[in-house]
Amino acid sequence: MPAIKHKPAAADLVRSILLSWLLSATLEYLFLPEALQNLAGLEGLKEMSLLRVIVLTVLFSGVFTGLGLYFHTQKVGRWCMVGSFCVLAFSAMEASRAEPFTILCLMVLGVLVFFGIRGWNGIEETKPEEKKAHWGYVIATAVLATLFFLIVSAWTVARVESMSTPSFDFGLFSQMFHYMKTTGLPLTTLERDGLLSHFAVHVSPVYYLMLPFYCIYPKPETLQVLQAAVMASSVIPLWLIGKRKGLSGLSRMLLCAVLLFMPALAGGASYDLHENCFLTPLILWLFYGIEKKNIPITAVSGFLTLTVKEDAAVYVAVIGLYLLVKTALQGKKAEKQNLITGSALLGASLIWFFAVTGYLANSGDGVMTYRYNNFIYDGSGSLFTVIKAVLMNPMKVLYECVDPEKLSFINLTLLPLLCLPFITRRYERFVLLIPYVLVNLMSDYQYQHDIFFQYTFGSNAFLIYLTAVNVADLRINWKRIGVLAVSAVVAFAFFTANILPRVQQYRETASTYKDYYDSVRAALDTIPEGASVTATTFYTTYLSQRDILYDIRYCTKAHLLETEYVVLKNTSAADYKKYATAGQNNGLQNIVKLLEENGYTEYKKTNALVIYQKPGA
Repeated sequence: MPAIKHKPAAADLVRSILLSWLLSATLEYLFLPEALQNLAGLEGLKEMSLLRVIVLTVLFSGVFTGLGLYFHTQKVGRWCMVGSFCVLAFSAMEASRAEPFTILCLMVLGVLVFFGIRGWNGIEETKPEEKKAHWGYVIATAVLATLFFLIVSAWTVARVESMSTPSFDFGLFSQMFHYMKTTGLPLTTLERDGLLSHFAVHVSPVYYLMLPFYCIYPKPETLQVLQAAVMASSVIPLWLIGKRKGLSGLSRMLLCAVLLFMPALAGGASYDLHENCFLTPLILWLFYGIEKKNIPITAVSGFLTLTVKEDAAVYVAVIGLYLLVKTALQGKKAEKQNLITGSALLGASLIWFFAVTGYLANSGDGVMTYRYNNFIYDGSGSLFTVIKAVLMNPMKVLYECVDPEKLSFINLTLLPLLCLPFITRRYERFVLLIPYVLVNLMSDYQYQHDIFFQYTFGSNAFLIYLTAVNVADLRINWKRIGVLAVSAVVAFAFFTANILPRVQQYRETASTYKDYYDSVRAALDTIPEGASVTATTFYTTYLSQRDILYDIRYCTKAHLLETEYVVLKNTSAADYKKYATAGQNNGLQNIVKLLEENGYTEYKKTNALVIYQKPGA
């Protein structure tokens, strides 16, 4: 038996496992009948076997590890990955002919070829010198953050002033904070047509951080302003991360400008308050705690991130996984604290996720797995099926990521960053792209790949962190400044083109039609404070400071007829669809007839609305 010539490092083991899995997935895909290799549907996944993939992966790993004991196989292993992906990718491209998919496959292949030639950057990371920043850059960053805060506040408050905030999702949160202020509990009647805790739908204790400020001025506008403040605060941990990575004051200012001008950050406030707004600052604080090796900051920020929402565990788990992979690749040079921190974050996030989703499944409203129906091939509605699909057929992930409707989102999120999150030879950092891919690109739920919804807040933090650390790898300061300056300019151009027009639109609407909206509010003010109300969707926010409130579009007829007052908007046909006769647009007339038949009388009428009062109210 030949003597052992090479002792494989952890990096060799990681590469061996990845290669083994890729080979196994390739074989599993190639053995599919040609008609089932098309990635557009789910038929191919139904015929695949995760057990076969796992068994083959274990067998191949054993073979490659054994070879690694006697031969130095790093370069061979890298090129085997290139070859395996070539076979898999070209087979998939032939079966699923789509130009974006082809381009993405070729880009991934390019990265793997570069990896094959140059390999992983295993140079030991040294602690850079933390540079002091001139006070001028600190002030400039504070000014930029303040401007961002004012712009987002102006935009979102104008949505309230112009009565553009619907029940879903702002009216229900406004009522929830009313209940939190009066009872301490996150209750609402709007969300599911009956009194229940919002935490039965989404577990978001982080909202309590806003409650003390809301109690000072308990109005819907306060919640919009608080969200803007939370978002703007993201520059604080980002500045500290830049300092920790040795960036100059000017570089840090530019980095913060890039974040603030990312259209996906401001755009996330487009549909009003959501708990996700906490994700950007909290995840950045978590990264800073890890960079600083500060256990209290890491623990507190990690815990608070978990309290944002049940799916926030994904972000913490990915960071934990990243630390474990990084530790494995560094081998003897690895820091023990990264191993402990990564294990703790991964373990805590998994425990929290299973506990919270178990609660939602058994006592709440369930987990919204339908957003991944493009991966759930067995009809189970289980997230485990999504994981199985990814492991069996990674090309399905690539195919779904470049669905035509997602291309605009990719441009709006990556071009302002000059694609910097991808420019690195420290390939373990690619683990940090999982949230962007999983949350925003894999799902076929249209709002998750739209910058004007709240699903970008978490991935924003990962993308800007990757931008920061990849830029910090540039050893020449003027290169860092140049790259960040160009990125800031591009981000500002995107911000100007995509965000400012919406801000101006809502401000102009609120100003131009101020008298009209004032008359609507005056009419609604005539309803007694403690009375129960059913109203059309754009009036519920203003009426949300009461215990019983329903939305006409979603409530049952029983709840409608239980309330003391019913508010009908004269020009809102969509709210009355379920009361309309088939094929006719007479929902409003039918609901008026229903109310009058049940003794309701006209209480107040304007050009915009009519309020009906129940007998004896």
